[in-house]
Amino acid sequence: MTTKDLIWWNLETLFPVEEEIPAQYSYGSPISHTEYLINGEIRHWNGQMQDIFSPVCLDTDNGPVKKLLGTSPLLTEKEALEALDAAYLAYNNGTGEWPTMAVEDRIKAMEKFVVAMKEQRALVVKTLMWEIGKTLKDSEKEFDRTVEYIIDTIDAYKNLDRDSAQYEFEQGIIGKIRRCPLGVVLCMGPFNYPLNETFTTLIPALLMGNTVLFKPAKIGVLLHRPLLEAFKNSFPKGVINIVFGRGRETVGPLMKTGKINVLAFIGTSKSANILKMQHPKPNRLRSVLALEAKNPAIVLDHADIDLAVNECILGALSYNGQRCTALKILFVHNSVVDEFNYKFTEALGKLKWGMPWEKDVQITPLPEPEKPAFLNELIEDAISKGASIINEGGATVHQTFYAPAVVYPVTKDMKLYHEEQFGPVVPIVSFEKIEEVIQYMVESNYGQQVSLFGTDREEMAGLIDKFVNQVCRVNINSQCQRSPDVYPFNGRKDSGEGTLSVVDALRTFSIRAMVAAKEISANKEMLRGIIKDRQSNFMSTDFIF
Repeated sequence: MTTKDLIWWNLETLFPVEEEIPAQYSYGSPISHTEYLINGEIRHWNGQMQDIFSPVCLDTDNGPVKKLLGTSPLLTEKEALEALDAAYLAYNNGTGEWPTMAVEDRIKAMEKFVVAMKEQRALVVKTLMWEIGKTLKDSEKEFDRTVEYIIDTIDAYKNLDRDSAQYEFEQGIIGKIRRCPLGVVLCMGPFNYPLNETFTTLIPALLMGNTVLFKPAKIGVLLHRPLLEAFKNSFPKGVINIVFGRGRETVGPLMKTGKINVLAFIGTSKSANILKMQHPKPNRLRSVLALEAKNPAIVLDHADIDLAVNECILGALSYNGQRCTALKILFVHNSVVDEFNYKFTEALGKLKWGMPWEKDVQITPLPEPEKPAFLNELIEDAISKGASIINEGGATVHQTFYAPAVVYPVTKDMKLYHEEQFGPVVPIVSFEKIEEVIQYMVESNYGQQVSLFGTDREEMAGLIDKFVNQVCRVNINSQCQRSPDVYPFNGRKDSGEGTLSVVDALRTFSIRAMVAAKEISANKEMLRGIIKDRQSNFMSTDFIF
């Protein structure tokens, strides 16, 4: 049996019989998800529903069949506008209960939510695993990292408020400066990190006193169902509203009202631009965008090849390459490219394929139904222009599973050189002069991160100084990544707008406001009384522990 035949046989036996799935990982019967949250009320939808299928197929007498996980509401423009009205009324032009609430009380509400969220860990993790094909280990990590992010954000907000507790005295003017909310936030997360990435915008937006309308992505919907009750019970009515459905029917009408003050969107620049253009007063719209990227790895002739291979395997194929921070093109110096390619494909061959709950599994089925055809289109274009798949069985498709493919040599006339694949296809480019790679980065539409592999201090230093003006993070001898969450996460060009991190996000979803008074006796006495009797949350000098 040839290697290719062996790979196909393994794929043929990849999907499980439902009865053989370990009980702790079994999904069970489909869920009828009818709930959505508007104005502090969990409502039930009686209209059109959307079937939610898992990328995990089940082996049946009729062959592999996608597991039906349940149904989700396809709400209409009417429900979306009701949710917007609830958020708009709760904010009430900045005079509502939530935006004027004391910082300490907003923090208590968020802490209450965290406690309730933790109770749903097992269910959310299992749903993440089944709904988007993420490994059990990574699903657990996503949940735990999200909880940690919320706690860290609360701590950062306390520090921010402590710094704001004091008064400024300058040139005879007493000044009190605090950060204030911006208004109504429309929050839209991605399918690949439907919990963590979504909450990196939703949580700081809420903490800073904004009201939120949240619309999940079309994939990764059911995992939010267990959290609806926690949101409802933790925040005043209208502060957080959650609707489900197609973006075309729900999001467009929201933007056209002009009542959205902040667009927090994680997705493609094309979609973001369409949404922004629908706002009648775009100058009043603040955009917080985490968009696509084509992060390159650059392997120099003096790089530690074994280290570079290990990091590039992780960077290119963690969660099947379905990450905005994934390494999506590898530039390897022509003097070491043969060695790199050999060791890379050898390491790739050792990765375990399988179901998300299996121990040490690394390559899993893809949740996007149209993705295999898109990836094959990119590869066919590259092959027609001189490239080859250099690993055995690469690009083999079996239902929702796509065997990772390494494509070499990729050149600038190929789609894979320019377009983001967002999947398990690894294009490798051989280069002779570093100026070729620098020019690629200058001309690229994207500017998120780069991974730079090398040991020559002088060359590395020079490249660092060039690349920090092309991307927002240069990773030395390591893969591209977002963590730690305390570091800034942003992008240039079409890769992002606004900065996210534990601290930066709080600033991104707020604006500095100031109360100023001349330093005269009457003003001093009035301010002293306001502070003493705690008559104003803004003017407060309370220190939050």
